Amino acid sequence: MKNILVVIFSLICLSLQVEAQTYNIIIKGGHVIDPKNNIDNVMDIAIKDGKIAAVSKNIDSKQAVQVVDAKGLYVTPGLIDIHSHNFFGTKPDHQYENGNLALPPDGFTFRNGVTTVVDAGSSGWRTFPEFKSQTIDQSQTRVLAFINIVGEGMRGGYEQNAADMDAKMSALVARQYKKYVVGFKVAHYEGPEWTPVDRAVEASKLAGGIPVMVDFGGSRPPLPIEELFMKHLSPGDIFTHCFGQLATREYIVDLQTQKVKPFVWEARKRGIFFDVGYGGISFAYSQAIPAIKEGFYPNSISTDIHTGSMNNAMKDMLTTMSKFLAMGMDLKSVIRASTSNPATEIKHEELGNLSVGAEADVAVLNMREGKFGLFDYTGRKLETNKKLECEVTIRAGKVVYDLNGIVNPIVIPK
Repeated sequence: MKNILVVIFSLICLSLQVEAQTYNIIIKGGHVIDPKNNIDNVMDIAIKDGKIAAVSKNIDSKQAVQVVDAKGLYVTPGLIDIHSHNFFGTKPDHQYENGNLALPPDGFTFRNGVTTVVDAGSSGWRTFPEFKSQTIDQSQTRVLAFINIVGEGMRGGYEQNAADMDAKMSALVARQYKKYVVGFKVAHYEGPEWTPVDRAVEASKLAGGIPVMVDFGGSRPPLPIEELFMKHLSPGDIFTHCFGQLATREYIVDLQTQKVKPFVWEARKRGIFFDVGYGGISFAYSQAIPAIKEGFYPNSISTDIHTGSMNNAMKDMLTTMSKFLAMGMDLKSVIRASTSNPATEIKHEELGNLSVGAEADVAVLNMREGKFGLFDYTGRKLETNKKLECEVTIRAGKVVYDLNGIVNPIVIPK
């Protein structure tokens, strides 16, 4: 009986202690990089009820139910990958639209510090409702979407069907699902016509000015990107695969001068955003290295992750970010291009920062030292002695990934 009373008393004391604790989680002693709020210093972060409650020095760890020991690590907003393919399914002939080339988000996001993905046009206006119920509604990862101007979405040859590029219906679905749809996507169209771009731009106007993301499929000769930037797109629109170098697409760096073409700088001044969208064959060091050397940094770093790219040169979000570090971007700029910048591009400025009151999406990253070879699809390799690695990911105030058990106490989600 005495032992039972001791146990009961201990449980009551523990319960009172938990009730007295101010915060759910404190991330202690990490180097916080929050570009939106211009924080680049060792700080503590407190989380309560799913929100950032405090960012300051020396928050008492006894005030939290869980403590993350982040000493020697970097703490950033949860990463945002604005070019991914998540409409996975079982139909082998559907490619990225309910097919086996796409990926369920939770399987690759949290282990990379990614808390938000934006599906880049896998679904169109016909297929978005199924994508929402099948993937968006079932994922812990925050999943947003660019919907394809082609009603069927990214279903192989269907992407060539100009008759299915319906601006009115696309805008209707975007307005109906405005919580999730952030823009429109043009992708993989083969031919010299501007029809897909112009239909997407029309849909954007009908939907209130949400952005257009353009992935040129290909044309011989290539369509002129100066005309794309200056005559078709509007400020706030996004040119993805910006460091690609394929014969059927014009690229941004002149190979003779090794300089970014002058009109590309003008397009940036005009307000066009440049997104990495790494993918399988849509990134080449021969474009990225001279651009970075000249100071032309991407507005956003993204993966274009799918079953092909993840098993080839691209790998994942942190490998892609590490490549930009190896090419000469500073860490703060790399974090900015993976957090607050993409949030701005998709017009969700509430994301990608650690402001007090913001939803608590947080990545705790390690800069791993060693010998690493980071190659592109052409086989060109950069050797580097540092690579980003995710230690802990917090999504909406809950620990969803802990690589080495640095959260105390460890709580295994059920």
